[in-house]
Amino acid sequence: MGEIALEGMEFFAFHGYYDEEQKIGNKYGVDLYIQTDLHAAAASDNLEATVNYEKLYKLVLHEMSLPARLLEHLGHRIIEGILNEFPFVQQVKVSVSKFNPPLGGICHKAKVTLEKRQGQ
Repeated sequence: MGEIALEGMEFFAFHGYYDEEQKIGNKYGVDLYIQTDLHAAAASDNLEATVNYEKLYKLVLHEMSLPARLLEHLGHRIIEGILNEFPFVQQVKVSVSKFNPPLGGICHKAKVTLEKRQGQ
């Protein structure tokens, strides 16, 4: 068992509960943690025996390009996409952050974290 992480991914996207947020856009961050068996890739040095980081990034990029009202929904879509694309992955954890959310005061970021095991 092992973990693959993509941390600190940043995107400019058009998400938000309010229509105005979806028009002006904002900066978002995504941290992704994948639990899977890494022993075959470690022994073979073969990319086909593991989760390709580039494919993970492109999957997140695709989901970030599709507007959503809630960060929770974005996280859900990312997790489902990964579990569908990589059925051998055992668990996915994702954090989605919105930088400088429009709360009427100072807040560096709002963040949600979701986690799901394969088959749940």
